[in-house]
Amino acid sequence: MATRLGLIADTHIPEARASLWPQVYEAFAGVERILHGGDVHDLALLDELEKVAPVYCARGNGEDGSGGRPVQPRDPRVRYFWTLRIEALTVGLTHYLPIDDSPPLPSLAQFVARNWPDGKPDVIVSGDSHTELIREQDGILCVNPGSPTYPHNYDTQYGTIGFLDIDGHRADASVWLITDDGIEPFDWNAIPPWRRR
Repeated sequence: MATRLGLIADTHIPEARASLWPQVYEAFAGVERILHGGDVHDLALLDELEKVAPVYCARGNGEDGSGGRPVQPRDPRVRYFWTLRIEALTVGLTHYLPIDDSPPLPSLAQFVARNWPDGKPDVIVSGDSHTELIREQDGILCVNPGSPTYPHNYDTQYGTIGFLDIDGHRADASVWLITDDGIEPFDWNAIPPWRRR
């Protein structure tokens, strides 16, 4: 049976709202682990997520005081770069990932070689952009679940979360839209709600 991971990033709690949408906790019930792509802002949110499953979190610029925010303390659940062995695959977790950047910024290959010197991960989960993404690049499955609270950096509203299902050497990622009733598969071809407001 596959291992299911819950993916979330850029929660911006309590900046976006006092607490995370309850639909997220319901959706993550039963996952093996939760990977947070950073910009949690208040690490107390990790305590709430940890009631559902063990949490691994990337340290984002928001945790380091970006925009005048309070610098968050060190926490064993939070690192700039994680390397996790899940079934037969290596999963990396970080906040920023250079997917579409061009010189003078590092390429994805350069970034990975510098930050995962022991070997290229099979999958990298990230955040930062607030934009959902599932893309195979340089032999890596790159996954960004978007933001559940500030999708595409719009005002506070329902955004997205994700899942990563790993079965042996196979990884499948999906993105889900938060709704009043729970979550539904994200329609990559539709105009998303934040563009229709």
